[in-house]
Amino acid sequence: MKPLTAPEIFGNWATLLLPINADESIDYTRLDEELRYLAEAGVNGVYSNGTAGEFHTQTEDEFDRIHELVAARCDAAQLPFQIGASHMSFQISLGRIRRTVALKPGAFQVILADWFPLHESEMITCLEHFAQAADPIGLVLYNPPHAKRRLTPAQIGALKQAVPALVGVKVPGGDAAWYREMRAHCGDLSVFIPGHHLAAGYSQGAAGAYSNVACLHPVGAQRWYDQMRLDLEAALALERRIRQFFDDYITPYITQQGYPNGAVDKLLSVVGGWARIGSRLRLPYRWIDETEAVRLQKIAAQAIPEILCIEGGAAAT
Repeated sequence: MKPLTAPEIFGNWATLLLPINADESIDYTRLDEELRYLAEAGVNGVYSNGTAGEFHTQTEDEFDRIHELVAARCDAAQLPFQIGASHMSFQISLGRIRRTVALKPGAFQVILADWFPLHESEMITCLEHFAQAADPIGLVLYNPPHAKRRLTPAQIGALKQAVPALVGVKVPGGDAAWYREMRAHCGDLSVFIPGHHLAAGYSQGAAGAYSNVACLHPVGAQRWYDQMRLDLEAALALERRIRQFFDDYITPYITQQGYPNGAVDKLLSVVGGWARIGSRLRLPYRWIDETEAVRLQKIAAQAIPEILCIEGGAAAT
């Protein structure tokens, strides 16, 4: 695959969720099945080793095996893919980029080294070294809500000026004032936001989502993104129901019960029933029992049948 420019990074990207066996090993058979499904789902792209890919738990041998499989499947399907080379350790991230640059992903997703919060000059140093290792492939900076340095639009823009290889960012989003600042400082970056906010973000200039809605169902999430481009008002109306479902039934697992975000993403895949991923996380993290999915499937089928690809259904008002 050729390196992707900022305008070429757009739409509904599905995360690669990591199937974990009871003995803590990665189930590569189920991982391959998942990749095959995503390749046929019509999504705009696939990315590996996000939060729900549990990049922080992998050995380097596991990382290499995962990405050889990702590259082979995506190249065969001509499906754009990004490799998540993130790690809390700068040295480990750098090694992950160096070992997989030959796989020719469209971009590398990275986080800033995350043990001590980085000074602005250290952030530039971190990204400069990543960019040198990745050249000519660009970088997408993942700055999650729990990062030790939550970056402002002006700080992101300054990083882009210092490190031209930065082509995109994955950020939590914000209000109208935040979008105005992003347009002012980061207009030449591909800005990705959480999936369940995508229609509203799209209306204000967001390019796409590394999508939690695609965790629920990649085909339904892709149809919704395609709808945004043809009928934004209808897509915004659907977003109101998606956000209500998330606010009422999904987010409380994080805000009230303290589960990690990856546990929710994996549970969503069980609710959607599109792949044999399972809800298990690697230790020491807790996961949500799959019996919860039975209850949520019925609720989601009523609230957002379009996302679950239930044909002919209309949500209750």
